[in-house]
Amino acid sequence: MTPTSDDPLLNQLLNAPRFRFADWPVAAVPKAAAGVYSIWDQAQLLYVGMSGRSADESTVQQKQRADRPWGLTTRLASHASGRRSGDQFCVYVADFLVLPELTPEDIAAIARREVRFDDSIKRYIHNRMCFSFVETRSGADAMELEAAVRSGGLGQLPILNPSQ
Repeated sequence: MTPTSDDPLLNQLLNAPRFRFADWPVAAVPKAAAGVYSIWDQAQLLYVGMSGRSADESTVQQKQRADRPWGLTTRLASHASGRRSGDQFCVYVADFLVLPELTPEDIAAIARREVRFDDSIKRYIHNRMCFSFVETRSGADAMELEAAVRSGGLGQLPILNPSQ
């Protein structure tokens, strides 16, 4: 599937610069913004997410004036942490990407609490993944764009969370 050229936000996300999770925090990520992000391993789209689900334009502007982290930055920071608790992306990475690479010895060390599984997840994310993002005016715009990307709008389905 080829991205549609008539959707400016989709094209903006497709052509957005990519940032390595290893470089987190990334200054280019706005302190407060609704939007959509894509997570990549090389040329492979892994995951698509959004932030600001219930925010209208006024709410987004209010959050920006509050000058506190909200939206894209808090969501991407959570993903960069590698912690599974409360983070579906990190759960997917753990289950589908990290766990299959663990040896029986690795699993035993995790079970004995000599190694933290979340540390392995964070290492995997930081060593292999990058992200791009686009700001949206509202959560509704973000949800619409996320749905388009999860359906193949960037030319491929995300491995970890396709819409099907």
